[in-house]
Amino acid sequence: MADANHPQITVDGLTLAYGDFVVMRDLSFTIDRGAIFFIMGGSGSGKSTVMRALIGLQQPSAGAIFYDGDDFLRQDDAQRELTLRRFGVLYQSSGLFSSMTVAENVGLPLGEFTHLSAAEIREVASIKLSLVGLAGFEDFYPGQLSGGMQKRAGLARAMALDPEILFLDEPSAGLDPISARRLDELIVQLRDSLRATFVIVSHELASILGVGDASIFLDPTVRTISASGPPRTLLAHPPHARIREFLTRAGSALLPGDFRG
Repeated sequence: MADANHPQITVDGLTLAYGDFVVMRDLSFTIDRGAIFFIMGGSGSGKSTVMRALIGLQQPSAGAIFYDGDDFLRQDDAQRELTLRRFGVLYQSSGLFSSMTVAENVGLPLGEFTHLSAAEIREVASIKLSLVGLAGFEDFYPGQLSGGMQKRAGLARAMALDPEILFLDEPSAGLDPISARRLDELIVQLRDSLRATFVIVSHELASILGVGDASIFLDPTVRTISASGPPRTLLAHPPHARIREFLTRAGSALLPGDFRG
């Protein structure tokens, strides 16, 4: 049962590997309900691999993942299906089907997992698109949208089933600074209005420092977590040189204001 006084997600001793190659080892961290949590690190550090493990697409070599105290990796198929229904996922490329309209993309999970009529699915899809600022774009195809709009449409689809936890893989990748900032602002607004938890894979400093409540830093040098905490605290008091270098890369002086509310 959900408990607001305990972490929503607990990762304990997680090791991820491809064959004999260990990507990350002994990862342990918690994520509080309603947090905007960043899994950060440079390219190739294993961020997306960790997210894949959290959503059940990557089998860890060792360790445990708990959602509200339930051991995700030990659940049977029926239990895991119920857990997965609590998730929404935005993939790095948005993952929209080019042959379907935006409304059809958003409505796809509703048609698959609910008994709503076609008219009801269309109505819910319109509501979700309105939440991400895409009201009136229901009948557009993904190719007719800008990159930022595609990301927002992908986010609307991730929200289709009213998930408790949203996993976003590099949501700002490929976006111009203005579009990226608008997406960050949207994430904060959705967290506050929907009370959802956001787990975000990113190496984008503006996003990490602009909206992050908590974070872990995946360090390929030691192949584990070498820093954790609020990103701005890590920037002000870096525990070692590698996290300082990561958080003070070129462009970090052009950070947006803190719009976490």
